[in-house]
Formats: sequence, C-alpha cells, structure tokens
Amino acid sequence: MNITILANRDIASNYALNLLLPKLNEHKVTIFLSAKVGGISKKPAELIRLKFFEQDLFNTMLAPLLASPAKRNSDFMTFEQMTTVCQQPVTELNNINSTEGLATLDNAQPDLILSVRYGVILKNEAIRKAHLGVLNLHSGLLPNYRGVMATFWAMLNGEKTIGTTLHYINDANIDTGDIVATTTMKVDSSRSYLSHVLELYQQGSNLMANTVNKIASGKTIACLPQIDSGNYYSFPNDEKLTAFTAKGLTLVDEQELTQFITDHYY
Repeated sequence: MNITILANRDIASNYALNLLLPKLNEHKVTIFLSAKVGGISKKPAELIRLKFFEQDLFNTMLAPLLASPAKRNSDFMTFEQMTTVCQQPVTELNNINSTEGLATLDNAQPDLILSVRYGVILKNEAIRKAHLGVLNLHSGLLPNYRGVMATFWAMLNGEKTIGTTLHYINDANIDTGDIVATTTMKVDSSRSYLSHVLELYQQGSNLMANTVNKIASGKTIACLPQIDSGNYYSFPNDEKLTAFTAKGLTLVDEQELTQFITDHYY
C-alpha cells in the first residue's frame, strides 16, 4: 500500500514518526512536512519560546548532531534520515492545496494519507487524492478539544485526563471527521505541557499503525460520527498563558526535554 504521511517539522512529529515508521515497513511511504502550524504573525513571548524548543532547537541544532548515527546508540532518525526508508526524499510541502502542491501529492500516488500535526488544512481536492481516505492523529480528545494546542487547553481547564483522537478528515472543517478511536493518559501537573504532548504519541502512534494494518488487510474500520459540536481552541493569548503559569503549570521544562532527547535520540 502506498502511504503518504503529512507531518510538521517539529520534535513531537519526529518522535511520532520514529515510533510509527517501523510498523509500516511493509508499505511504501512518502513523507511531506509543513514548516509550521498556524499563521498568526505576532505570537506571545511564551509561544515563541515554545517554538524554539519544539522546532528551532531540534531542526537547526540537534539534527546536525544526530547526522552520524555511528556516534549514538539510538535508531531514531532525523527527518532527513527518514529518506532512507521512504520512496523519495523527505521534503516540505506547504502549498499542498495549490495546483503545484496537488501535483506533488498526486505523484506520490497515495492509497492512504496519514496526518500527524500537519500545519496546513487539507481542502477537498487534496483529500480525494487518497482513495482509502485521510487519517489524522489529533493530540486532543474530540469533540471537546478541537484546534491547536489541545493539551494546553485541557491542562488549563483542569482536566485530569488527556489523550489523542484518531479520526478521518472528511472535508476542510477542522477536527470534525468520524472518530476511529482514542487513547488516554493522566495529567501530571508537575510535568510540562511539551512533556505531555510527547508522551501522547506513544499510544497514539500504535493506534494509527494498528488501524493502517487493518485497512491494508481489508478490514472495515468502525467509526463514530461527531454529533456534538464540541469546542474549538486557537493559540492562547498572553492572558491565558499567564493563567496557565498561575496554576503552577509550565509549557517547557528544559531539564525534562534534555532527558527526553538523551533517552530517545542518543
């Protein structure tokens, strides 16, 4: 089966793909990346700091250090190294809905499209390129936490449990498609937002891989429509970020992230 993976160029997507790819080795995989999620021009300082640890640190500083796998014990790959297990080089595709982008997607000949944190909303023509559909792994529990940074909003709202939702992308609406299944984990307020997001992909990647293999074997995937309108969240503003800190919560803990990188990439 030809599988096209759409992901964002950040550490959480990279971690999720490193967990997912070994389980897809019977399939032909192509990976396209978005450069970012969302289009807001002026982010609060705390979100700029988060972006540094999620993206800049990983892509511009860590990835070059990981370029020589002989110097480390981990099998985890950078995005560029994933090319070795793909049908073509891993490339950015930020204009997927344009004529050029649709042609690039079409050339991959996807039977199935998998989306993990991809930063561009797919329009109907892109969705129709995969005759087996588009599966999205959302890092939040739908329908209550649609949109971006679902884990942040769940923690701010005092939820005791967070999770992922595997659902189909049926149209250009955000996080509204039929739900395949969910995973859950408990919130630990002593740990950072980013730490929770990273851990979510342990179960989430397994769920996605198992579903892909069911599809490949011809099994019918049971889904539940989202009949509740739910809640849609965008990026938090300064007021919400201040409220998050006031609850004793943190977006990023440098020591946690250092330990995560050491444990998984070295």
